[in-house]
Amino acid sequence: MHEKLRGLSRVFIGAAAATFLAAGAAQAAKAPPKQLELYAIDCGRLPVPDADGFADDGSYKGVSRTMVVPCYLIRHPKGDLVWDTGTPASKDKLLAGLAALDLTPADIEFISISHSHFDHIGNAGLFSASTWIVDPDEKTYAFRPQARTAAAQFAAYSALEASKARLVEGPSLDVFGDRTVVVHQMPGHTPGHTILELKLKGAGTVLLTGDLWHLAESRAGKKVPRFNTDRAQTLKSYEATEALAARTNARVVREHVPEDFDSLPKFPAALK
Repeated sequence: MHEKLRGLSRVFIGAAAATFLAAGAAQAAKAPPKQLELYAIDCGRLPVPDADGFADDGSYKGVSRTMVVPCYLIRHPKGDLVWDTGTPASKDKLLAGLAALDLTPADIEFISISHSHFDHIGNAGLFSASTWIVDPDEKTYAFRPQARTAAAQFAAYSALEASKARLVEGPSLDVFGDRTVVVHQMPGHTPGHTILELKLKGAGTVLLTGDLWHLAESRAGKKVPRFNTDRAQTLKSYEATEALAARTNARVVREHVPEDFDSLPKFPAALK
């Protein structure tokens, strides 16, 4: 009888210890990091049978590609920022990624998107309680009458309309006041398209460039998609981004390019 009780005690103590350790690990994951961290969550892939639309000179006609759809979590000692939220179909992937770090949308202080196309704003409505960092022209574009008619896509982010907004009204916005996370206006693809500059302690400067360039060769070739809202603005944004990258010796991440995404640490590891 005593042996049985001792065995039960060992099981109980072992289970309690495991629960305690798991709770401690979860709390550690949820705690603010000591330095800036970038997490790249794979929110899906988009097959493109004909990439003709991604260059207005016809150079991609008949070219097929598969584009990655990334979601990014930026963790800063002063708060968390989700940058780009994938397509509406990416919801489970994004939530699972946050859950792996013991986070939920309610824990995220800031939500921002490079622009309001469906594969970047697709789950932004999950973060309607967060502060939305947005270019004012992009906010107007996201809620224009034409956007509202795409019912399923609009429903995925419509809750942002009532969210607290922090507007990117100058050429850039320093999110945390220490120049480690900076949103830059780079219009042309859409009226208020933006890119994100990150200054990581170990990895240096990283630029998440949204839809400036969709295909790997678009950057060198300065290809302008047929559906961009302003060609001249696009070319100016190319120049400005290249100048920023040269000035900061930045690692440039073309967001839809699989090799750029795959070069980042595999989630749940972080770039620091």
